[in-house]
Amino acid sequence: MQENTRTARQSTSSKLHAALRTGLLLGAGFLAMPSFAATHAKPEQAHGSSATATKAAASKTQAVAAKGKAGKKADGKSTKDVKPGPLADFGNETAPADVVHVANWVSYTHNSGKKAFVLIDKKQARMYVFDPQGKLKSQTPILLGKAVGDHTVPGIGNKPFAQIKEDEKTTPAGRFLAQPGRNTKGEDIIWIDYNAAVSMHRLRKVKEEEKRADRMATPEADDNRISYGCVNVPAPFYNSVLRPTVSKQGAFVYVLPETKTPQQQFGSFDVPPEKVAAK
Repeated sequence: MQENTRTARQSTSSKLHAALRTGLLLGAGFLAMPSFAATHAKPEQAHGSSATATKAAASKTQAVAAKGKAGKKADGKSTKDVKPGPLADFGNETAPADVVHVANWVSYTHNSGKKAFVLIDKKQARMYVFDPQGKLKSQTPILLGKAVGDHTVPGIGNKPFAQIKEDEKTTPAGRFLAQPGRNTKGEDIIWIDYNAAVSMHRLRKVKEEEKRADRMATPEADDNRISYGCVNVPAPFYNSVLRPTVSKQGAFVYVLPETKTPQQQFGSFDVPPEKVAAK
């Protein structure tokens, strides 16, 4: 961001009267008091935003305020108080506490902007798709990366499948902007993290012995850990819920962590108690 700068010019001509020179010097020494105002940073749209990114955005906001950009956001618009959104509406569905916590936080703080949002609960191997107003559209069991972990192995997106080790088959946690695309076979997929080659796609048969469809059908979550890191979604759900939502409304994907808390991963917080009680 550019700063407004002010320069003082002084005449050095020996022909100016001493009194005029003194006046110019006094005028140049006059300082205007800077004005400051709080600013609001836009939500990050980069892949994998987390609590670290939240802190970075806060630091940037403070730096903008310190430069005297009164009454403006980072995008130049006027600063206004944003009305909190509603709590996430799960309808008749029940969900784990961490899922409810993150869904409420996303909806209440407008963390996904005007886009829909998708929550992936790795612990229970389930996906929840919400519209931009925080209303649950539907949920489904999914298959995930075989290895437990919230990190991405550096350079894994360029590794051939045969070279990926068992402990490298993780589905990374974080906040990602969903991006429709196609794989090398021409099939439509939805990228979670393009650089790490992690996507959401229809359930497909890879090896007969993996029995992926059978794993998806069981009520247990432990056997849903089988992929190289991508999220396998039942074809009917992908076709009727996930793909139309991402295509028409855009979406952020929140992959909940399994080795840390959502608060540590996203910088999330419990919405005001009175809002919870009101529900």
